[in-house]
Amino acid sequence: MPLLNKLRAAVPGATGADPAAVSLARLRTALTAFFALDGFLFAGWVVRIPAIKEQTGASASTLGLALLGVSAGAVITMTLTGRLCRRFGSHTVTVVCAVLLSLSIALPPLTHSALSLGLVLLVFGAAYGGVNVAMNSAAVDVVAALRRPLMPGFHAAFSLGGMIGAGLGGLVAGGLSPTAHLLTLTVVGLVVTAAAGRVLLRYDAPLAPEQTATEQTVAEPGSRRLDRRSRRLVVVFGVIALCTAYGEGALADWGALHLEQDLHTHPGVAAAGYSAFALAMTAGRLTGTALLERLGQTRTLVAGGLTAAAGMLLGALAPTAWLALVGFAVTGLGLANIFPVAVARAGALAGPNGVATASTLGYGGMLLGPPAIGFLADAFSLPLALTTVALLAATAALIGFLARSAAPSTS
Repeated sequence: MPLLNKLRAAVPGATGADPAAVSLARLRTALTAFFALDGFLFAGWVVRIPAIKEQTGASASTLGLALLGVSAGAVITMTLTGRLCRRFGSHTVTVVCAVLLSLSIALPPLTHSALSLGLVLLVFGAAYGGVNVAMNSAAVDVVAALRRPLMPGFHAAFSLGGMIGAGLGGLVAGGLSPTAHLLTLTVVGLVVTAAAGRVLLRYDAPLAPEQTATEQTVAEPGSRRLDRRSRRLVVVFGVIALCTAYGEGALADWGALHLEQDLHTHPGVAAAGYSAFALAMTAGRLTGTALLERLGQTRTLVAGGLTAAAGMLLGALAPTAWLALVGFAVTGLGLANIFPVAVARAGALAGPNGVATASTLGYGGMLLGPPAIGFLADAFSLPLALTTVALLAATAALIGFLARSAAPSTS
């Protein structure tokens, strides 16, 4: 009988299983699905941008202005979502924003001008920003309840979803119109949201083991008034996120051009540059929980920042394309877990508001990277401009070291 009871406890949903453990396992699975869906939908939209450009007849400059709608919508919503999560709960906000994201992704193919495209993308960006803050806030609660540094795993799901979305989008681009493709993504998004959303709406946000429901109500990080020092620390972790997201944006837009223009590689090899970076980042996030449990958050932040800095110096200044590809991959490994850890630390300190601040700053870094690299490349050279990615990665490592004892751990 004791053996039977142990077997029952090990199976979620079995008689005798711990209800709290079952609910946490289901919440973790549901949130992983939302992270993967977020990456999948966003990548599916990105691969159809050339076709949408042709359909709307937009020039490169007007398309760039229209694409700012995504950024503007995301940044505006990110600043508000923390308050929405406090009022309605991060689970409810995650589901609502995921529905809006799934519906809005079908709208760009219906536009026929850059102006209408920009307005549609404002809605898409608002949903994208909202779901990112809300699901990260929900993930912070699960991480605290389980007392394990699981945030890299959630972000690994986002990366995997993005890779699958981009891959499938590339395969169907020649056979499906943008309208059919993105409408299919709407259906996929609504189905996944219905399945995973039922779990989120069924369970309340979990409590950390040391908290009671009364303590949660009185002392929830997102609802208390933070002192000046705590607010500064949230910004500090947001700056760490910004420093690393800067590198993601820069490599996404300029990595292939560096390989082709400066190292004179074949376009196919140049395109592999970002793939090497993305694959390495995904692998780093998949192993991030084990790394955090072994090294701790501070050493993971410092080691990741220094690794990314070394990798980017190699990627930017290497004399051959293959060495540059190795550098890109090393950069991906280094950056992989810094953003998730920074968001988790901000969330542990200030709840949804902390997640919103760190995410907004991080997203700002991703937006800042490509144009900053462009200006520096015009003034100096592209290889030299790309070394700023290494500089900011090293800066993130330094800030992480200096803040090592200033904020609570999430694990």
